[in-house]
Amino acid sequence: MTIISTTAELERYCTFAAAHPFVALDTEFMRERTYHSQLCLIQMAVPGPEPESAVIVDALSKQLELDCLYDLFLNKSVVKVFHAARQDLEIFFVDRGIFPVPLFDTQIAAMVCGFGDQVGYDTLVKQIVGADHKKSVRFTDWSQRPLSSVQLEYALSDVTHLRKIYSHLAKRLDESGRRSWLHEEGAALVDPEGYSIKPRDAWQRLKLRTKSTRQLAVIRELAQLREERAQKLNIPRNWVFRDQALFEIASTTPRDTAQLAKSRFLSAGAKRGHMARAILTAVQSGLHCPKDKLPVVREPDRVRPNKACLELLKVLLKVRSNEYGVSPRIIATTDDLALISSGDETCAALQGWRRRLFGDDALRLKRGQIALKLMDEKIETVDVRPRGSGHSSRQAPLHESRP
Repeated sequence: MTIISTTAELERYCTFAAAHPFVALDTEFMRERTYHSQLCLIQMAVPGPEPESAVIVDALSKQLELDCLYDLFLNKSVVKVFHAARQDLEIFFVDRGIFPVPLFDTQIAAMVCGFGDQVGYDTLVKQIVGADHKKSVRFTDWSQRPLSSVQLEYALSDVTHLRKIYSHLAKRLDESGRRSWLHEEGAALVDPEGYSIKPRDAWQRLKLRTKSTRQLAVIRELAQLREERAQKLNIPRNWVFRDQALFEIASTTPRDTAQLAKSRFLSAGAKRGHMARAILTAVQSGLHCPKDKLPVVREPDRVRPNKACLELLKVLLKVRSNEYGVSPRIIATTDDLALISSGDETCAALQGWRRRLFGDDALRLKRGQIALKLMDEKIETVDVRPRGSGHSSRQAPLHESRP
């Protein structure tokens, strides 16, 4: 097993990897004591025999810089393969502001190929590779040194199996003509907005208990204070103060340190000094927020589905999911069906490959342009034409096929 701990070693491996069509990657990190993930290990593997082809990079080594890795990430001739890539991508984006390109996420590819929604790596290892993936050290402390042989073997298996999974799924995508599905689904992974944390908007992630715009203004100021403090010190936001304390302060609106000291949920350290003054300032900012800038929690519009249409759409969805070997909820959720039946044509089921697979026929069914027909224990769509012009059975005009 090769463990890389210096910049020179990583440069040699990245040069080696750049000569291959793809590189499988994974990370191990810790986040219990930090705001941003603490990168501990990077696992990498290219096609070929071990030990040369697969390595572990000790990201905590003081003799290591990652510049050459980021150069490899930007090398468009090498596909970067991850499984469930979002957390990995967040680490690299926060550190350097880039995404690996081109990117292949095997969890998304497996979904497109009919393995189900958010299929786990262990499942793919078993079904595609025919091996078992050990789970005993999954939740270990990856920041400790030295790491045990069991930890290292587990970490490396995250990428050695990934090579076979990638090759299998890539072949199925090409055979089924579903590459475009993968690109559409993966677009959100490389959208910088998905990784942008704006302290001013932090309050919107809270489970709010009030609709009072004035109290919401105080909550917004306190949430922003907490987020900025956590980012600056790189500590979990709850280490600044917990949600319970935030809601309590927003409700009691203390005016001075004496009133703040009565808080049940605020830590002793936050009741005095700089933190106490910052909290009191945030409370006053919320209380004196101009009326035209008060936050408002907008209630989602109530969807009133056409119940008869909704039931027909459920049948059509089941037909299409069976035909193409894709889980129904991947194509359209119950909410999507309700929106379509109510006349909304902006939902996810009416975009991209989902529209080609299901959405176009869903709209035709709703408009009375097609009907559903039971024929020899199989449900088909039937064109509906004016009386006397005849009916014809047909399948949806799709280019994609079963994987």
